[in-house]
Amino acid sequence: MWRAVPRPRPLLVVPLALLAVAAGLGAWLGTLQSPTEGPGHQVIIQRTEGGVPHITARDAEGLGYGYGYAFAQDDLCVFADDVVTLEAARSRFFGPAARYTVGGNGMTFTNLGSDLFYQQVNDSKVVERLVSQPPPLGPTRQVLQAVQGWAEGYDHYLETTGVDHLPDPSCRGKPWVRPIRPLDLYRRFYQLNLIAGQGALIDAIASASPPSSTAPSRATGTPGQVASLSALSSPGTSAQLGSNAVALGSAGTDDHQGMLLANPHFPWKGTERFYQVQLTIPGQLDVAGASIMGSPAVNIGHTQGLAWSHTVSTAFRFTPYRLTLVPGDPTAYLFGGRAVPMSHRTVSVTVRRPGGRLARVTHTFWYSRFGPLLVYPRAGWSWTTSTAYAVQDANADNMRDLNEYFAIDRAQSVAQLVQAESTYQGLPWVNTIAADSAGHAYYADASVVPHVTDAQVAACVDTPADRLVLSAAGLPVLDGSQPACDWGSDPDAVVPGIFGPSQLPHLQRDDFVENSNDSPWLTNPAQPLTGYPRIVGDVGTARSPRTRLALTMVTQRLAGTDGQPGRGFSLDQLQAMEMNMRNESAELFLGSLVGLCRSHPQATASDGRQVDLRPACSALAGWDGRAQTTARGEVVFRQFVEDLQGLPSRGFAVPFDPSRPVTTPNTLDTSDPAVLRALADAVELLQRHRVPVDVQLGQAQFSPNGHLPIPGCNDTEGCFNVVTQPALYAGVSDGSSFIEVVQFGPHGPLARQILTYSLSSDPTSPHYSDQTALYSSGRWLDERWTPAQVAASPDLQTTTLSGP
Repeated sequence: MWRAVPRPRPLLVVPLALLAVAAGLGAWLGTLQSPTEGPGHQVIIQRTEGGVPHITARDAEGLGYGYGYAFAQDDLCVFADDVVTLEAARSRFFGPAARYTVGGNGMTFTNLGSDLFYQQVNDSKVVERLVSQPPPLGPTRQVLQAVQGWAEGYDHYLETTGVDHLPDPSCRGKPWVRPIRPLDLYRRFYQLNLIAGQGALIDAIASASPPSSTAPSRATGTPGQVASLSALSSPGTSAQLGSNAVALGSAGTDDHQGMLLANPHFPWKGTERFYQVQLTIPGQLDVAGASIMGSPAVNIGHTQGLAWSHTVSTAFRFTPYRLTLVPGDPTAYLFGGRAVPMSHRTVSVTVRRPGGRLARVTHTFWYSRFGPLLVYPRAGWSWTTSTAYAVQDANADNMRDLNEYFAIDRAQSVAQLVQAESTYQGLPWVNTIAADSAGHAYYADASVVPHVTDAQVAACVDTPADRLVLSAAGLPVLDGSQPACDWGSDPDAVVPGIFGPSQLPHLQRDDFVENSNDSPWLTNPAQPLTGYPRIVGDVGTARSPRTRLALTMVTQRLAGTDGQPGRGFSLDQLQAMEMNMRNESAELFLGSLVGLCRSHPQATASDGRQVDLRPACSALAGWDGRAQTTARGEVVFRQFVEDLQGLPSRGFAVPFDPSRPVTTPNTLDTSDPAVLRALADAVELLQRHRVPVDVQLGQAQFSPNGHLPIPGCNDTEGCFNVVTQPALYAGVSDGSSFIEVVQFGPHGPLARQILTYSLSSDPTSPHYSDQTALYSSGRWLDERWTPAQVAASPDLQTTTLSGP
């Protein structure tokens, strides 16, 4: 997102080449020289182009061991920093007043607030309780083994390298780097599951305290402030993150088998980066793709017969409850006509004071039957003598996601993926889009969604303030005094309180399904999805420019109206769709904007200054409307679109029409003086910060790792290939991350991939920016899937380890 000034945001494991097919792998493993680390069976890590590790072991624990070791070589420092977060020690090592940003939801928290929050999580032993449950609620045996192995592999790398000799200077010799335990990993998974619920409200929960007897009631937040709550429904929404995914069925591809495009948009820095990997247990598991940092399973990728991806869902994962307090006691509330005392827990954390002195800080958290109390003034959620607010999070008891991913990593068809979803219901905040070798294209929001029906919303959102939150943000704030407002349940739900799979939207077709972070409604315009609960998403509303562009590109290709020969996608055409850098806003009104600009060479900005638009007119007229790195005019156009978003009508002459959702709204309203003023404001802003209006995009938009020019544009404009920067010349912060196209054929899957920010966060690593350089020039890696392909890599490096 363009802004001219920065703004706050609310193994030496080398992949192993499988040198033999599965039938002969056992004999081959027996010929390898045993390392000196001690007894155990061997784990092989072979790295190919881009540093991608291909890890082979005989069981899940060995596979996790190799994965943890390889990962530590590339990203130990970033993960070690998150371990500090999870053990509630940021204030001790980094100071209590410092702040950090969670890339996955774009929220920024104080170290002290974070420590208090995670200390109460740790003191509650909730993670230990969840892990101790039998499957499907608790981890399966293979998950337990893989997590154990991952921790041991990570620790083995740390032990053999030594903290004082780590190659990454960001944590070399730091006192906060330590070995990890399986519990640290389970806490990490829990942290990820909470990212769209309590994990987005950390400071709000950590700052909640009972009022004094004279505390006044507080006013509700403004509609604009309340509308910002919609960001909490989707991790990363506030930072313009999200994802695209397209699954093509037999009627949508040139070979009549399935095909998938995965294009998650996630942070380029921090703990929500993806890690690219192939994992193999001969005869049991063979999966390639990418994992969120710390996961021992592939989260987005493909097997021999199935390819899948995720996009962030519009469903809310939590609901606030408005508590009616007992008169004279702000720590008791009414429920069903009876007084219910709140429970509480006092926690203590260590903080580093100025001069290095350590001290203890305590805080008491309060809990209702729904969950922790919170204070969030932007929405008017205050704790007064009469009213308080609590948050119930559907993922607060969820440790099922790894079970689901281990099942998906073995799935060979859409039917087997659906079975994994129904068995575990563990996906915390994402849609699933998949295709298989039989030509089935599948979409579902089979995630964890609070069981709040539309009828409950109508009956339980019953104050003007709560209705404002509902209308502005879509979030139901429920009446906590009425038992009828409790979350319900379904017979097919894995746990009480969430919707069962049969009540959630899903669609299977033989042409295509697509999602770009809008609601399920237009997954395929030929078969709109309706009838799902409103808490999942809306119906009949305007789609984002990115969704509209995606649907346009897919339907044009299937109809053969995109100027290319034939109908249906080849692998080359699917990759080209990702990299064509089309810009929906430019296609809608660039020509009209150029005409407006030329007819008004001078215009008045919002501050009353006269602005010469002629240089901008020339730059815009010479631009082809695509966000290539060499584009001139894209930068000023982007700022214009940003300014245009502030208009009530958003500058369109033709409004949204639900009967034409892909093509409306459209047509720039050049008769509206605010449109010309938005262009003048854009030009003036660039001039004020000495940015040429005809600057090449790649000069202003570049990678943080190597200053490489990066193509693409932001979500406001409606680019499929999303790139986000906190400021011009500040370096890319988010956007397209792990990109993959997969085609199934008679000889198995054929895939092309690119990890835009490269595999390693260590600036001394050869894999710190190698894939970024490819991406900058429009190139991807051809995946090496088979043992023979891995063995043929010119960059092959092999490491063998003694497994646990």
